[in-house]
Formats: sequence, structure tokens, C-alpha cells
Amino acid sequence: MINNDILRRICTIFDFNDEKTQAVFALGQCEISAEQLANFFTEKDDSAYLEIADVELASFLNGLIIDKRGPSDGPMRQTEQVLSNNAIFNKVKIALSLKADEVIATLELAELSLSKYELSAFFRNVNNKHYKECSDSVLSAFLKGLKIKSER
Repeated sequence: MINNDILRRICTIFDFNDEKTQAVFALGQCEISAEQLANFFTEKDDSAYLEIADVELASFLNGLIIDKRGPSDGPMRQTEQVLSNNAIFNKVKIALSLKADEVIATLELAELSLSKYELSAFFRNVNNKHYKECSDSVLSAFLKGLKIKSER
């Protein structure tokens, strides 16, 4: 998925305004100007469109975890330079403190059925033989399910 779309969808799910979005970026140790943020939200064919780098989206998601769960004890984790769908899925799941059953129920709201075993494959170490790459459609269904859940 395109990082800008992920940011847009997450901000919509949580009803973040520009100031809140900038504050979440700041919690993740990434300063984003109001102009940069506006350019992140413009349409792709607009000349002002600015693509969000993986490291920026990772900072935002780390900030989301801090915003939703509070700061953790100890040093702040290093921000990822490259972000996969699996990492995005996991960071949102962590931010919301979702258990496997809750993630499965959220996916079912978006009409996607997964077993606990299939779901756990997304959150395994990449070197694990049971690791499975998270597709755009699964990540999209998860975000869609969160949106449906937030509207209830």
C-alpha cells in the first residue's frame, strides 16, 4: 500500500486533525511542518504531492503507539528505515492493544476471515519458516475493519 494512503486512513479512523497528526509524528521523534503534512494529504496527481518515506511513517506509527499506550520504560526504539505491511499491521495492533481474537473480529467486519494460525504468521520473525508476508489486501481489510469499528 502507499504510505500516504495508510496515513490518511489512520488519521480518519482516529479522527486526527492536523495538529494532532503533527503531535503524533513528534512523539515518534519526527518533526513534520504544516506544509509537509498538507502535501502528504494532497492527491497523487497534484504538483504539491509529497510521498511519505518509510522512516517517516514508521515514526508516525511509533508515535501512535506512544499516544495510545503511553511511553515505554527504557530507551526509545530505533525507527525502521524500511517498513513492510507486516510491520505496519503489527504497530497498529500494538497501538490499540489488540489480541488475536480482536484482530480477527476486526478483519471479519471487512469481510475477511483468517484463523489464529494464519494471523500469527504475519507477526512472526521474517526468518521463521511459518512467516507469511502481509498482502496489501489484508492490511487494507484491517484498516477498513478499524474504520467500521470506529463508526459504531
